[in-house]
This record gives sequence, structure tokens and C-alpha cells, in this order.
Amino acid sequence: MTVDPATKQSGGPVSVPEPRRGAVALLVISGGLCAVLSVFYLGLYIGGVPFPVVILLAAVMNLLLVAAMRTETGSLGRAALPLVAWAVVFLLCLAGGPGGDQVVVADWRLLLLPVAALAPAGFYLFSARLKEITRAVRPPEQRP
Repeated sequence: MTVDPATKQSGGPVSVPEPRRGAVALLVISGGLCAVLSVFYLGLYIGGVPFPVVILLAAVMNLLLVAAMRTETGSLGRAALPLVAWAVVFLLCLAGGPGGDQVVVADWRLLLLPVAALAPAGFYLFSARLKEITRAVRPPEQRP
């Protein structure tokens, strides 16, 4: 028996597609790679002036990674995974190497990097969660 999609009843449960594991893994790895690159290029100078453009780039990249992860998974909890990977790799870069070598530059840029890189994506997740809560609490509109 053939069912016409135009006349099909829409009362059944909607199936949500399972997120692709490869895409999720790639987004999480990209979060860690973003942390490594932002730490390595944090000490960038143009002439004799510090030029910390990687702070802005890390903020934009983390925001894009979180938005892509939310689109892929549909979950705000899983959308934070690139931020977790970024924070873990950043903390690993703060640890000294074998011989006491330090990867990071110890100045104001080091303090600004985690705040600026995590705040926009964190605000995005916070506002998305507030919208979900508001939508769940708000009563449905009565239509005549």
C-alpha cells in the first residue's frame, strides 16, 4: 500500500537523526587545535608592538565551533565539548615541559586569552539555554 506524503497524518513521533561521530570528533579536535594555535601565536609581535590578534580569532573560532556542534548534535550539553577541549589543551599548555620549558608568554595576553576565547561561546550557550527554558515555561498561545 502506498501512502501519499501530502495526506499523511502528522501525529507520530518525530525522529531526530543521530549525530555523525566523525563530525563531532572533528569539532572537538578542532577546539583543541584552536587552543594550541592560539597559545603558540600569543606572543606575536609586529615590529616592537605586541599584536595579539589570536585572542580575537580564538573567540570567533570557538563561537563557530560551538554553533556547529549544536547544529550537528541538537544538544546544548554536547555543544560545549569544543570549549571543554579548548580549556583542557590550554591548561596543558600552561604546564611546564620536560626541563621546565614554558610554552606560554607570562603577561597580560595570557590572562586575556581564556576570558576572551571562552566568553562569547559561553554567552551563546547561556542565551540558548535561557530561550529553551523560556519556551518550555511559556504557555502555548490560544488561537481562535
